[in-house]
Amino acid sequence: MTEETRLYLAAHPFAYPLIRLIARLGPVVRVPGVGVVVNDAAVARRVLMDPRFRKDGPGSPGDLWTPVLGPSVLLNMEGAAHATLRAKLAPLFTPSSVSALVTDVLAQPLKELSARLERGESVDLVHHMRLMAGAVICRVIGLGEISAGRALALFAEGERVASMVSLRTRRLNPRQVAIAREVLDGIGDIASAAYRAEDPSTVMGRMRALGLSEAEARGAAGAFFLTGTETVATFVPRLIALLHDHGAGRGIDLDLAIEEAMRVTTPTPVMLRSVAEPAHVGGAPVRPGDRVLIATHNCARAYGPFDLSRRHPPELRRLWFGAGAHFCLGYPLALAEIRAVASVLLRHDLRIVGRRAARGVLIPTYEHLWIRAA
Repeated sequence: MTEETRLYLAAHPFAYPLIRLIARLGPVVRVPGVGVVVNDAAVARRVLMDPRFRKDGPGSPGDLWTPVLGPSVLLNMEGAAHATLRAKLAPLFTPSSVSALVTDVLAQPLKELSARLERGESVDLVHHMRLMAGAVICRVIGLGEISAGRALALFAEGERVASMVSLRTRRLNPRQVAIAREVLDGIGDIASAAYRAEDPSTVMGRMRALGLSEAEARGAAGAFFLTGTETVATFVPRLIALLHDHGAGRGIDLDLAIEEAMRVTTPTPVMLRSVAEPAHVGGAPVRPGDRVLIATHNCARAYGPFDLSRRHPPELRRLWFGAGAHFCLGYPLALAEIRAVASVLLRHDLRIVGRRAARGVLIPTYEHLWIRAA
């Protein structure tokens, strides 16, 4: 059993074996109570590119997040409204702008992390990633400089909301909606204050300058908060563990290593779509109201174990970040954070001196990953 398999089993002891079993049943499988499950990358990409499969219908992400975030947060939008909002937000996430933000926020934390490794200390990479991912997303939503405790507290709040969702969850119950609103209203209040300050050096201030309404800025901040912390914080320890376990480190092509590690770890293990019109998914007929569950993890793992010499075919390329009109807008920010941290870590000859899988979490990850410079 690989360490990655252990992470998945710790996070989803019942659902993960089920999903892997479904992968053996064919490229497209109808599972009662779950939906039409897609296990093939080519079929998955066609679904993601087809407007008949939507994010705002029954069984879609909209069912989950519209009661919490409102109707206009990209996660739950389609058509012209989605394209318009995405076009407004896109200038905030160019590679140059996110690189400057990440460099500014992470310069000191990375300097301190590197210094600890140089002194021969053992450090918990999971802890440091929560701090750094929390600090970056706080800067995005308008908090500016914050303490380590505040960054960790905000990260924990995001985990609290994410933990409400499982593979079978179609919508949050009233109690869960109330909890999520309590958390995300606080994020929205921070975003609103930054928006009203009209500071062009902040993301929220730039949103106002770009013509977004305050409601759009609040909704975007909530969406960024939900999606922009755990992806990076959970991925970097898994990347370092994969490289360690396969004897790789200094001298690797970092971009290729990140892509291959993302294939194996699959930052978005599943994606949901709602069928709006009669269609076929890999030859299987579907009708309006059906739920399509793209088992991104199955699609990606079909290409074999971790292999730094692997080149991804077109149908697979970054599938875990979506495709077409819904390709993840925050991908450049996530990549900038991952590159910044990994490039500093890989200046050292690292070894893992202890690890523990996290249990009962949405995104499989380590609870602790202790590393030391050899």
